[in-house]
Amino acid sequence: MRRRGILCVVSGPSGSGKTTLCHRAAAEHPGVAYSVSCTTRPPRPGETDDVDYHFLAREDFEGRISRGEFLEHALVHQKHYYGTLKSEVLDHLRNGRDVVMDLDVQGAAQLRASGDEEIRCSLVDVFILPGSLEELEVRIRGRGAMAEEEIQRRLRNAEGEMAHWPDYVYTLVTGDREEDFVRFKAILEAERMRSSRLRGSR
Repeated sequence: MRRRGILCVVSGPSGSGKTTLCHRAAAEHPGVAYSVSCTTRPPRPGETDDVDYHFLAREDFEGRISRGEFLEHALVHQKHYYGTLKSEVLDHLRNGRDVVMDLDVQGAAQLRASGDEEIRCSLVDVFILPGSLEELEVRIRGRGAMAEEEIQRRLRNAEGEMAHWPDYVYTLVTGDREEDFVRFKAILEAERMRSSRLRGSR
């Protein structure tokens, strides 16, 4: 029996480790693909086009919106667009391949509200919840040189984002990074065994 792929949406505040979990799952877990998001913001130092993001001109992004090419999209802080292309996800799901993607709480809410039955049947969401704001601050500061104003902005945003953890099917409270990955893999394995994901299930 063939199974329907899982669309695993992972959210959490900046510094929670959500992107690292997604990339590692795609690199080390057989049958898992990482969905690269699109954005209109410029690349940051060290970022690579089509690896970290698909970096698009604003006109290109808005044209894709009008053509219905996105599963979800948002204008973040009234500044830059972010979104997920259908082409990054649907073919994988139809072929029984799992897709992991890191999305903010707004994008995750859009997918939960999707009218597309294929998305609703495939979707599972996970919130990566730091043990405390203090712990999160240590992680953010450990990333290297960052202006204090940016650190404080991220911490303010994090407090609002962390209030959304009850909206998710799973909440992974962070600890040791290796332990976090083991628990994240366990979620993927459990979801793969859902009877409803098998072809021909009622």
